[in-house]
Amino acid sequence: MSEKSILIAFFSRPGENYVGNSIVNLPVGNTEVAAKKIQMLTGGELFRIATHAYPDDYTRCTEVAKVELEGNKRPVLTQKVDNMEAFDTILLGYPNWWGTMPMAVFSFLEQYDFSGKRIAPFCTHEGSGLGSSAKDIFKLCPGAEVLSGCALPGHSVANSDNTLRAWLQHINIGSSGKSVPGHVNGRYSELNNSRLL
Repeated sequence: MSEKSILIAFFSRPGENYVGNSIVNLPVGNTEVAAKKIQMLTGGELFRIATHAYPDDYTRCTEVAKVELEGNKRPVLTQKVDNMEAFDTILLGYPNWWGTMPMAVFSFLEQYDFSGKRIAPFCTHEGSGLGSSAKDIFKLCPGAEVLSGCALPGHSVANSDNTLRAWLQHINIGSSGKSVPGHVNGRYSELNNSRLL
């Protein structure tokens, strides 16, 4: 069985965030914390999905995100993956904003042809899980295989190593920065607290 390279592409926002029923100022966004843990577990290559700056104020940020979602906007990204063909598995991370991915992640997915690649979503949230994001990935990337997703409560992301390890094992991701081909029935489900939901 051959091994292929993994890209850990993530969107994350530091600053004021809703964490455990209160607004907390985070120096590093929860999704970035999760992405770096995944990088340590897999050796995969990190890539930040970056776009315009969102307001530091949590409430204002949610308002901007809602306008982007309702307007089906595609924020312009400030960098791109130059060697996407080198990766066969994309571990795609983002916070759940208004029940799905931030619109910058939609922009990212529409920039590349993911045909024949595997996409495994992981998201941070405070109660809404993956929302409709996995279904949205299916729609945006019809030629890709969308693997089981991992939904991490933001307030416990610092202690999510065991959940992430279990998820990576479930989707057949090795610890060498490579993916091991395997079939997950072309469907997705959420892995949370080390069990499938």
